[in-house]
Amino acid sequence: MNVTPTRIPDVLLIEPRVFGDARGFFFESFNHRAFQGAAGLDISFVQDNHSRSAQGVLRGLHYQVQHPQGKLVRVVRGTVFDVAVDIRRGSPTFGQWTGTELSEDNHRQLWIPPGLAHGFLVLSESADFLYKTTDYYAPQHERAIAWNDPDIGIAWPLSAPPVLSSKDQQAKRLRDAEI
Repeated sequence: MNVTPTRIPDVLLIEPRVFGDARGFFFESFNHRAFQGAAGLDISFVQDNHSRSAQGVLRGLHYQVQHPQGKLVRVVRGTVFDVAVDIRRGSPTFGQWTGTELSEDNHRQLWIPPGLAHGFLVLSESADFLYKTTDYYAPQHERAIAWNDPDIGIAWPLSAPPVLSSKDQQAKRLRDAEI
């Protein structure tokens, strides 16, 4: 496994070792000992989630004000542009974002630590997105930051206006958000 820090050093791009031949491929999508050794993190995951979204769907930027979730994210079908935004007050990278393409072909994963907002845009016809979390989903504590907040300035690779949930349409700018 290869682990590379991103523009936000706590957000890690993880590239597993993939074994492939004419029959297909195999890789360990998660191995606690290998993750701990490569990333230097002793993380416990409590929940696995799976979402399917159509092309042009943008989910995010989501976070929880209490029970913040660290997330290990990956795509098993399709392609997404995945984004993390640092919303930890006092962090040297507060208000900054990092993004990368995750796909069924590149097998990349992204580790997003607690205290960051997360979102993704589906680039393929559809995408199946899997993620492990370090804390349970708590809908009463979930919040969203506007995907197009000009103070953050995410360079989403949009070819048309994104498809948003009503919650994401009403999301606040970072400067007005509860964090």
